[in-house]
Order: sequence, then C-alpha cells, then structure tokens
Amino acid sequence: MIAPAKLNLCLYLGRPREDGLHEICSLFHPLNLADRITVGDAEGPGDEVDCPAVEGPNLITAALAALREAGWDRPPVRVEVEKRIPIAAGLGGGSADAAAVLRLADGSVEGLDSIAAGLGADVPSQLRPRFTLVTGAGETLEPLPPAGEWAAVLIPDEAGLATADVYAEADRLGLCRDRGELALARDRLLGVAPGASPLDYAELLVNDLQAAAISLRPAIGEALSALRQAGAEHALVTGSGPTAVGLFRDIAKADAGASALPYAYSSAIVTSPASLA
Repeated sequence: MIAPAKLNLCLYLGRPREDGLHEICSLFHPLNLADRITVGDAEGPGDEVDCPAVEGPNLITAALAALREAGWDRPPVRVEVEKRIPIAAGLGGGSADAAAVLRLADGSVEGLDSIAAGLGADVPSQLRPRFTLVTGAGETLEPLPPAGEWAAVLIPDEAGLATADVYAEADRLGLCRDRGELALARDRLLGVAPGASPLDYAELLVNDLQAAAISLRPAIGEALSALRQAGAEHALVTGSGPTAVGLFRDIAKADAGASALPYAYSSAIVTSPASLA
C-alpha cells in the first residue's frame, strides 16, 4: 500500500492553546510522492517494523500499539517501509506511514480518528488523504472539491528541521495570528471557486512558519529564490520546512523548471497532486 506525502499549500499560524498546541488554518493536499508499505505476518510473537531509513522510535510502532490497545485482534504483523518521502521535511512522511497502518484496522476498530489525533497533529488528515481544509490543531478536517491542475518541484534539505524548533522560533519572532485572523483566512479559503487551481488564488498561499524556518536554516531562502528563477509561479515552504516548494501550472512546466535549477539542486523532486478520495 502507499502512504502519500502531504503538501501544505498554505499555513496560517494561531497562538498556542491551553494544551500547548498551536491553532492553524491550512490547506493539505496529498502528493503522488509516497512511501511504499508492505504488510505481512510477523516472524515473532509481536508486531514488527522494518524501516531502515528512520533511526530511533517510529510512529508506525506507536500506531500499532494504539490499535492493539483499542482491541485490534489481527495476528502479529510485520510492516516494511520503503521511504521515498524525505525525512523531517515538512511533508508528513511519518504521519502518512502511521495513518496507512491505521487503515489496516478500518472497519474492525472504532475510533480511528481519535487514535490518529492521539498520534500527532498531521495524522488525522492522512487517514483519508484528500484535498482538505485543516483547522484546530490539525484535528478539524473539511474535505474540499478536487483542485484544478498544478504540479510542484520540491527542494528538500538533507539535514531536516525539527517541527518543535520551528514552532518555538515562530513564537520567538511573534508570527502567530489571533483567532479572528484565522477565521478570516478560513472563510477566504472556503470562498475559492470549486475546482480552481491553487495558482488561481496564490495570494492566499502563505506559510506563517516560513520566516521561522528560514531564520533557522537560511539556505531555504536561497532555494525559494532558485525556484522562482526557474519559472515557479509561486514558491513557499511546506509545513515546518525545510522543504522549499515551487508551484507550476502542470507537470510539463514543473519538469522544465526542475531542469532549469542550478546543479546544487539536482536532487529536486518533481511531483503532482494525488487523487485518492
């Protein structure tokens, strides 16, 4: 099965709630860039996770433990992950993997949405990947009509960025909006014509975490400039970064844009929106 990456086409940042999580207003879209996950029978008495690309704790392990606690009675499984989504890149790869594993229990375990929310802010939206307006701290989802055509060129950063560090830097820089501003952003995003390409409302595609990510990793700004010079109609950071994204009208223009980038960005990824709903 596949676990698609998600792209934040915008991210409006609110202030922290009492639980410490920040309110957001964001457009999430799944991408054809995806991890490949194989599930089979475990060799031992318990569930097993094989994901060589990820060192230390894996969110899949937490997802399996949560399913077992909720009464999932499938015999022990072995989950093997072929990582294609860059790690710690703001593309939701770990959340996508965890959500894919949760889908194994669809129909046999109740409360998957609550389980997903308990694993992380990005996991609920990845449970049923589709074009979605996301509010709250990531738990409130409003599915949207399919968007018009677009494509993207991604410039990841091998070093990655910790989400918590970026949010802390955003707080330090005073980048948070009040609830009224978030509500206005939601209304404007919901007012977009159904089926429009995101490039038709590019003025709404802002990421309030971008300045914080660039503050921590100045090279991100250079990547954004390179994308614009290569023909991207719009460029921004996705999620908490450090991936820089250039948006193009179609996949052909995205291919041409990637080819026009300096050699330093030869690892850029050309991708398009996934249609999974």
